[in-house]
Amino acid sequence: MNTLRYLTESSADLFWPGVLTLLVVTLVCSVLSVIVVLKRMAFVGQGVSHAGFGGVGLAAALGLAGSTPATLAIVLAFCLCAAFVIAVLSRRHDTEPDTAIGIVLVGAMALGSVLLHVAHQVHPADRVPGWEGVLFGSILFSGWAEASWSVVVAGSIAMLAAWFRRPIMAWAFDECGAEAMGVRVGFVRAIVLSLVTLAIVLAMKVVGVVLATAMLVLPGATALTLTDRWRTTLILSVLAGSGGAIAGVVLSFEADWPPGAAVVLSLIGFYAAGRAYRALSSRPARSAARAS
Repeated sequence: MNTLRYLTESSADLFWPGVLTLLVVTLVCSVLSVIVVLKRMAFVGQGVSHAGFGGVGLAAALGLAGSTPATLAIVLAFCLCAAFVIAVLSRRHDTEPDTAIGIVLVGAMALGSVLLHVAHQVHPADRVPGWEGVLFGSILFSGWAEASWSVVVAGSIAMLAAWFRRPIMAWAFDECGAEAMGVRVGFVRAIVLSLVTLAIVLAMKVVGVVLATAMLVLPGATALTLTDRWRTTLILSVLAGSGGAIAGVVLSFEADWPPGAAVVLSLIGFYAAGRAYRALSSRPARSAARAS
């Protein structure tokens, strides 16, 4: 079995940092995924994740692509700016939210493309990330330094989410009721958007710009097909995310698939299984209702 061989023999040090990074990022994304799905923020996440492509291009053009902390900071700043622009454009009466997201998405992708082209002309090729790695991730080739930074950022996201858990829960389930109880809805929305942006920046390293939003949508969507209880939903989301990550790693090793795509396809498989289970479990109830 290739998976056991790769993770236990001499090549283990090459793959373990990426696998651990994947698991840590998946855990954080799975928790936030419930909120993203409940508040219908998937398309916002799509726009922010694609904005990260512009941040990667800017870091490469500045010659900082080889520095994980610097690249992470630039991509994060770029994504936060993109989220701010989306919010500002969405408040205008003449611009719908989906239009604003679309404008930022294509603008950031175009800018990132130009900046990566410039970086290839100015800097040595070994200091400029490849297109495939940016778009679809290169998690299995991460080092321990990148894994350490991912753990630090993921831990920060988890602590902030735990600290603000009560207002976030109130806002996620009943925004109007939360505001009536004195919750600062605008502040909570900004906190959640910042946490989602941080998670997207981490997920970009795992599955790339194109598929990053999947890690913030599929675990929560899977859990919410099975239950509507808060604690149970969180647990199921984490289990679905972790299971998808592990299955994706195994598929990548055994079938020689791109790891990012393998993880996302595994998450889709868990979602399909959840929908199938819900349909099958509700069929006896419908039959009993018809019989009565």
